Amino acid sequence: MKHPYLFKRLLLLSIMMMTGLSLSLMPPLSAGAYDLPLGLNLGFTTFLDGGPPAGPGFYYTQYLQYLDSDDFTDKDGHSLLPSSADEDLQALISLSQFIYQSDTPVLFGGKWGLDVIIPHATIDLDVDTPAPLDNGSGIGDIYVGPYLQWDPIMGKNGPIFMHRIEFQLIFPTGKYDDDKNLNPSSNVFSFNPYWAGTLFITPKWTTSWRIHYLWNDQNEHPIEAVAPNSPYFGADNTQAGQAVHLNFTTAYEVIPKKLRLGLNSYYLNQFTDTEVDGHDVSDSEERVFAIGPGGVYHFSRDNHFFLNTYFETLAENRPEGFRINLRWVHHF
Repeated sequence: MKHPYLFKRLLLLSIMMMTGLSLSLMPPLSAGAYDLPLGLNLGFTTFLDGGPPAGPGFYYTQYLQYLDSDDFTDKDGHSLLPSSADEDLQALISLSQFIYQSDTPVLFGGKWGLDVIIPHATIDLDVDTPAPLDNGSGIGDIYVGPYLQWDPIMGKNGPIFMHRIEFQLIFPTGKYDDDKNLNPSSNVFSFNPYWAGTLFITPKWTTSWRIHYLWNDQNEHPIEAVAPNSPYFGADNTQAGQAVHLNFTTAYEVIPKKLRLGLNSYYLNQFTDTEVDGHDVSDSEERVFAIGPGGVYHFSRDNHFFLNTYFETLAENRPEGFRINLRWVHHF
């Protein structure tokens, strides 16, 4: 391979939506990009996101997401790699989520709860060049989120609005080695709070959203395998830029109390540059938009199955591809 570090962080954010995975491959031909050091919730949560489906109690949710990407973009949204690279990224991501929703109001009527997520991912990167060093598959960084959930605002025909605020914390507990280019952990602490809401436009027609803000701490042990003409060469520390990301959905109940079908989408916008040793790396912001069909089937009050598909577009400084997300929610 002529430029062994072209892949800089090729998997980052595309294979890691809420997995906590980190890829730190530094390309000599790029000023900087693919820098966000943790997985984000891009499309994992969708319909009826503003509240738990069965009220207070314990919940277990299992996510399984498949990603396929064959186009890695640069700062202008063009292909980062030459066509001869023939890149193909596939990933299978598993998230195990444990939630406790209390029935005790603590602040402005909001009832406290706790959310814990344990991620795992299996990654397959195929390029027409020698593959970069990796640290294998494994557990990613653990998410812990205390939150406040408000009871639904009720109308004559049922709920009108419900919402939640979570103060999500991401701890660098996963597998990491600065001698490896691909790691299950980002090796940084991150703060990723969000506000989620669901509006019942009619009893059958809903729209839901989840708006995140992302802040990342410094990585004091960045990846050492960096090309000499990369802005990351010899760095003592790196810090990914701040970002906002949004999930937005709308759905209609086609089978009463059983099936809702609709559209699901997400948008990511990194609005500050990544920093290396305290200095900005220009043109390092990541952006992407995705949309696709989806649905949720309610087997019972305590069991719910979600299926969501996404087709990405307008990507900058990140892989662009297709993903499908499966989600099972069980209330004990």
